[in-house]
Amino acid sequence: MSKKIYVGNLPFDATEDSVRELFAQHGNVTSVALITDRDTGAPRGFGFVEMDSGFAEAIQALDNKDFGGRNLRVNEARPREEGGGRGGRRPRW
Repeated sequence: MSKKIYVGNLPFDATEDSVRELFAQHGNVTSVALITDRDTGAPRGFGFVEMDSGFAEAIQALDNKDFGGRNLRVNEARPREEGGGRGGRRPRW
């Protein structure tokens, strides 16, 4: 069974391949998704890694580790909340 890992504070020039390579040192990586701004396409500095083995070791080894000049924040991803969407405030008329 695979587990999803949240990876925060990624350098903005990180690629899916570089993140996959980093996590593959600790187990089998099944997918990597780096999140971008939906309007500009610019990286948002976080993403998700899915692993089917070695996830606990990866979290312990990589949390607070320097990667591209930034200290990573690595922990088990929380389930996505229902609803959400873009939200925002309603205009005042």
